[in-house]
Amino acid sequence: MTTNAHTFNVGRSVAAAVVFVAMLVAAFALWTVIPLTWVYIASKVSHTQFPSGGPYAIVAGGILVSILVDAWIIGRLNTLYVRITGTNRLHPMRPTWLRSMRDSTPAYNSVPVVEAVMMASVLLAAVALTAWFFLLAGSPIPNQ
Repeated sequence: MTTNAHTFNVGRSVAAAVVFVAMLVAAFALWTVIPLTWVYIASKVSHTQFPSGGPYAIVAGGILVSILVDAWIIGRLNTLYVRITGTNRLHPMRPTWLRSMRDSTPAYNSVPVVEAVMMASVLLAAVALTAWFFLLAGSPIPNQ
């Protein structure tokens, strides 16, 4: 019986981790994939370097609709996470050797899952932008 319960808990933990990573990827797309994709689409629609308002409207409308769809997906993944784990909070993890024997009270300083996902996605996007700027962007100054 304990083997089945242990397998069930491990399975739930793995499923919760997969859903968390999917939420993180969807949130990361808010800052990277969605805007870059719509700017690329607008660049292919425009036939001149000085376009009128059409491509700008495509970018603005596309980003808005894509962000609404992505936010809906993140919300559905959050609902799935709550169904898997039974809570929408991330509890602070303390090593066993730091726990007190009376440490059975719930943690009041836990963070909601969606908040942790959004914070992590913003940090990942900032790291990606910094890495791109310093490693891949190249110099805008022409070589003489």
